[in-house]
Amino acid sequence: MTQSLAPAPTPLAPPRPPATTVWGLDVHALHERFWASRCVQVVRCAGGHVDRGPQLYLLTDPHTLAIFDPAGLLDQLRWLKPRCVRVRLVDHHEQDYEERVLAEPNGDFLAIQRIYRARTRATRGVWLTEDRRVAERWAAAPSRDAATRELKATHPRGTVFPWRQPGIVCDADTEQDRFRTAVLGRWKDPRSVVDTVYCYEPGVWLHETVRPPPSVRFIPPVWAGAGVRFSPGQLVVGPAVLADAASAPVTPSDVDWHDVQARPSLVNPGAVTRLAQQRKRIFDVAFSATALALTLPLYPPILLAILLEDGRPFFFAHRRQTIGGREFPCLKFRTMVRNAERIKADLVAANLSDGAHFYIKNDPRVTRVGRILRKFHLDELPQFWNVLAGHMSVVGPRPSPDKENQFCPAWREARLSVRPGVTGLWQVRRTRAPATDFQEWVRYDLEYVQRQSFMLDLRIIADTVRQILHL
Repeated sequence: MTQSLAPAPTPLAPPRPPATTVWGLDVHALHERFWASRCVQVVRCAGGHVDRGPQLYLLTDPHTLAIFDPAGLLDQLRWLKPRCVRVRLVDHHEQDYEERVLAEPNGDFLAIQRIYRARTRATRGVWLTEDRRVAERWAAAPSRDAATRELKATHPRGTVFPWRQPGIVCDADTEQDRFRTAVLGRWKDPRSVVDTVYCYEPGVWLHETVRPPPSVRFIPPVWAGAGVRFSPGQLVVGPAVLADAASAPVTPSDVDWHDVQARPSLVNPGAVTRLAQQRKRIFDVAFSATALALTLPLYPPILLAILLEDGRPFFFAHRRQTIGGREFPCLKFRTMVRNAERIKADLVAANLSDGAHFYIKNDPRVTRVGRILRKFHLDELPQFWNVLAGHMSVVGPRPSPDKENQFCPAWREARLSVRPGVTGLWQVRRTRAPATDFQEWVRYDLEYVQRQSFMLDLRIIADTVRQILHL
């Protein structure tokens, strides 16, 4: 008697995480809207659709989510006029290593572990074309390989231009959170293709059904989907993408390509051109030289007052960070006693700041001369030497040391993309309200980086003068 063996059970595929949406958009739709805001339609093989109206078509497969800056590529398209461009995306790690904090089970700090890794994370090929017929052939192909063979067979050498480009490459099935975070940091204004969102404050985009209480504090960037509710006094720290509530289903409207074309596409909002940077530097040098020439007569009496009350040194040079994290000595007239740093350890309990920096009212370390200098902002006059040296600008984020910049990585990367300033948005708008000082610092630094312009600098300078003169 023979015994038949039952076939081995087919292994079950691991269950996929439940699909989440923000503003009614899953990761595929979010990817398509991101590119649509730049007047580029994402066309996927094996059944994708092709619209009339986009300036470009991005050809890819159903599993690839790609983000890159096409600005340099556009020049090649205009000059060489190829039928399509084969783009090899190279996804680099932001750092060659990552750091992990090791701690005891009770939370006590042990050490920081540095883990090194390969520089290149992934590579992937996508195609760009202005020809709608090429996009239609790609969409009709049954697979990515078949679509690629079709393009290579139908376009002879010289009509396809190869291009290598750094970018972000994510898998639609396994890297949804990474993709949302990447889009969050690069999509400054989604209103052109998502008509149900509004800007609550710079860097904070909410669905029209979301109305947070006035006491809610946001540290951008933050997106909130339909039906999200916030508690009074809640602190929301970005980067954060809050998905649509299950009780608030949303069906986004279709993309109107005619409306998108009317907007300046393919340009990152808030981007600063090289010409604007050069103009800002010329203004910084001229302004600081003028300010030093006008204020040099004040130096002898200030130096004499400091000497008579507390002796030397006259200046205090604190290590701060400028563009890219480079350190420099930030100069000020000394306004505190010489052992101020040792006394600070005894005053930590009285710190009124809610974040990384130290602030108390009526700081006992400040000298009598220092109080006068601080009242009229005269202690900051030597910082114009830092401006001439290229460490700082007249207007920018508040200069801060490495210890403070480690407090919030997203904020650090934004503020270290520009020179710190002698004055800035935080200095002219802060309220010193309890438990909000650091939040306002982060908010206004990020707002300045996003909105920076010559006219904004002039308004901040005018507001600073009014505050100093108590007008």
